Amino acid sequence: MGTAAGSAFDTDTLRRGIEEQTAATLLSLYADDAEIRVIDHNTQPSRPKVLHGRDEIGRMLDDVYSRDMTHKLEECIVQGDRAAFSESCRYSDGVRVLAESMITLRDGKIVEQTMIQAWDE
Repeated sequence: MGTAAGSAFDTDTLRRGIEEQTAATLLSLYADDAEIRVIDHNTQPSRPKVLHGRDEIGRMLDDVYSRDMTHKLEECIVQGDRAAFSESCRYSDGVRVLAESMITLRDGKIVEQTMIQAWDE
């Protein structure tokens, strides 16, 4: 994958952060003022979960990566100051999760992310 031309966003770091389950590596890709909107069965489009700043985002990532599950970066596309990626996850009991994210970049860091996720029920 590598770094996109004209951008400092490093998709290799994204892959390592997701697949090695290291919240700190993944958090390093976010700007201090980043915002994430999470949309799923529990936080639907009219009332998404919104996290502001690296502290809130870091707490969410610490929670997610403390769970007994595997994560895989399926695909990532970077074009200018935008990127999109797909992540698949699997809990130890076999429950699967799929997350799709659209992100906006500034100086190679994520400043906005909208993540839509679905899981087996």
